[in-house]
Amino acid sequence: MSLWKKTTVVAVSAFTALAVSACGAKPGSSEEPKQPTVLELLASDLKGSLQKTVDATDKSDSVTVAMEGTAAGQKLSMQGVLDLRDPVKAEMKTTGPDGSPVTVRMIGAVVYVEIPEADRASIGGKRWIKLDVAAAGAPMGMDFSKQFEDVDPTKQVKTLLATEGVTVVGEETVNGARTVHYTVTAPVANYLGQVDAEMRAQVEQELTKQGVKEVTLDLWVDEQYRPRRVHMVMGTMSDMTMDYTDYGKPVTIETPPAGETTDLADMLKGLGDLAAGN
Repeated sequence: MSLWKKTTVVAVSAFTALAVSACGAKPGSSEEPKQPTVLELLASDLKGSLQKTVDATDKSDSVTVAMEGTAAGQKLSMQGVLDLRDPVKAEMKTTGPDGSPVTVRMIGAVVYVEIPEADRASIGGKRWIKLDVAAAGAPMGMDFSKQFEDVDPTKQVKTLLATEGVTVVGEETVNGARTVHYTVTAPVANYLGQVDAEMRAQVEQELTKQGVKEVTLDLWVDEQYRPRRVHMVMGTMSDMTMDYTDYGKPVTIETPPAGETTDLADMLKGLGDLAAGN
């Protein structure tokens, strides 16, 4: 159980549209008044630059992401790719409790966890366990799907746009790219404003339960108006850093064949029925 909890919490609260194409101001010639560089604009024109970042990230079909941090009391480390077309897909790799590699795929709101070959006999030889994220959280009053949303850098940029008090920390280099670093500590209401309306009440209930009153968000944007890093802290509930590279790189993420898949909800129901029978 610890494995699927870890992977579902990680693969994060509905990855939506993300990424970018290059754009930005260029310096003028020596005979013309010098124009501000993109980095200077990012630092001086916060609202305009953040809006350009939203517009730019909406144009990319894919991005590579690396995630590190803690969520729900567990340390997390995952790397993979996001296919940002509809439906959003992800394939992430992490390490299981025994140190073995684990592959997790997310197709829309459904998560597939690859089972180590040595363990497949115990589940009828199936290769994948399927988990409907929203359905899994419902009996526990939790919304795992919100974790997927937090991986989407577009959502984080929109949160900054909706928040007063955003400040520029300065120019910094992230994974070899020159960026401008923004930071803000926002009330939970600003974060909730970017959550799907149908899930908002449930997410708010969970944040309140966990004692989260504010969210600290840091964002690094490069010279092509592409988010390169997001660091988000939600009280003691989670502390995650997400690095973004390879915007627009072709990716193929397929839904595992039904014949190789078993549904975790059915497995748990079967265990419950067996216990009741005893």
